[in-house]
Amino acid sequence: MNWTPRRQRFRQILAGNDCIIPATVFDPLSARMVEDLGGKVGMLAGSVAAMAILGAPDKMLITASEFADMALRICRAGDLAVIADADHGYGNAMNVQRTIRDLDHAGLAAITIEDTNLPQPFGSKTTQLLKIDEAVGKMRAAISGRVDADLVILARTSAATITGRDDCIARIKAYEKTGVDGITLIGARSLEDLTALCAATDLPIMLGGIGSIAATADDLAKMGARICLRGHQPYLASLAATYGAIQQVLGQANSDDAPPVIN
Repeated sequence: MNWTPRRQRFRQILAGNDCIIPATVFDPLSARMVEDLGGKVGMLAGSVAAMAILGAPDKMLITASEFADMALRICRAGDLAVIADADHGYGNAMNVQRTIRDLDHAGLAAITIEDTNLPQPFGSKTTQLLKIDEAVGKMRAAISGRVDADLVILARTSAATITGRDDCIARIKAYEKTGVDGITLIGARSLEDLTALCAATDLPIMLGGIGSIAATADDLAKMGARICLRGHQPYLASLAATYGAIQQVLGQANSDDAPPVIN
């Protein structure tokens, strides 16, 4: 298949003036649903992939090959532009290069690579970030790994939550110099933080959510945000519906039961 047109459409979104909220996709049918309902972008999250592939929490147990296979099944079902959270690229810079190449062939429109030190090192009690130099190397490896120049590479950082605003800005500026196509920001604590972080780059911004920050899509667009995630409700709702249907099949359903809570 020719994946380039959907990647070019996604680049047009990044070059536009609006902030788009993508819908979570987790299998070919969910991707077709998003497309049928007029959605422009789908999001394949690492946590969703972990649950769908292994039925397990997001603890870096799935492999790059499993993730690429899942992405291919989703992308070839239609023409939806899909962003994938490729976590840390499944290893060091060389692993990142191969991961990007495999995901390029899978048909994704955009891929995020993060600067978190994953899997969490033995004995550490908090999430840690890679040193900037190592993270920069991984972003460069991601760029060199793509086959189609229209594939979008987004550098993702959680520094706002872990090391603070100043370090986050330093990372944004360092990653911008590697040639990535955009920055993905996780964990801004306040509107002031978010505004400062977005102002640190001329690259388009993808937000991994805004928590309790009071900002509309128009507000975010004016800051330079072109994508904003709002959780993975479609997948969680599908799990809750399946659970309820199984209860009915097994004769365990009760009209007084509260809906199952899945998180």
